[in-house]
Amino acid sequence: MKRRVLILTAASLLLVLLVGQLNHYLALWQMHVWCGGLFVAFVALRLGYRTGAASVFAAGLLLDAGVPAAFGTQGFLFLAAHAVIFTVRARAPRDETIIGVMVALFANLGLFLALCFLRMDSTMDPAQSWMRAFADLLISQIVLALIAPWFFAVQTRLLEANGTSLRATTRTSRFAL
Repeated sequence: MKRRVLILTAASLLLVLLVGQLNHYLALWQMHVWCGGLFVAFVALRLGYRTGAASVFAAGLLLDAGVPAAFGTQGFLFLAAHAVIFTVRARAPRDETIIGVMVALFANLGLFLALCFLRMDSTMDPAQSWMRAFADLLISQIVLALIAPWFFAVQTRLLEANGTSLRATTRTSRFAL
């Protein structure tokens, strides 16, 4: 379990760095991309509960380290999203990439709106703040849909290179390691 969590945390760190670089270039146009649903979807769909929970919490803490908010906010939101997706995953063909992308899009939408409600400042104009948030959400969803298959493949290859068979993992009991 520890090895899988470290591998998935390394993949999450790669995504954090790439999205951070993209946000650096998009800052010229005052736009921001957030792909939180992408950290949760693959892990919640394809791995055991404990491994997934540890991995998404670590990814949330990686993201929390770079934002001016209470440390652990994104970590606990990722845990909640992981629990929801893990609970309903038996009803979906979770080995399909398109299902993973759709789950990532819905998770990103829910997590983005939750963060907006938690971070919205009462001194700001609500109409302007929400228009900005929805513009960022639209850009984030487009970017997420484009990079999700690549990130799922990276996670799959990293796990397979270290001896984890995802086919065997997805067929185990509900709360397996």
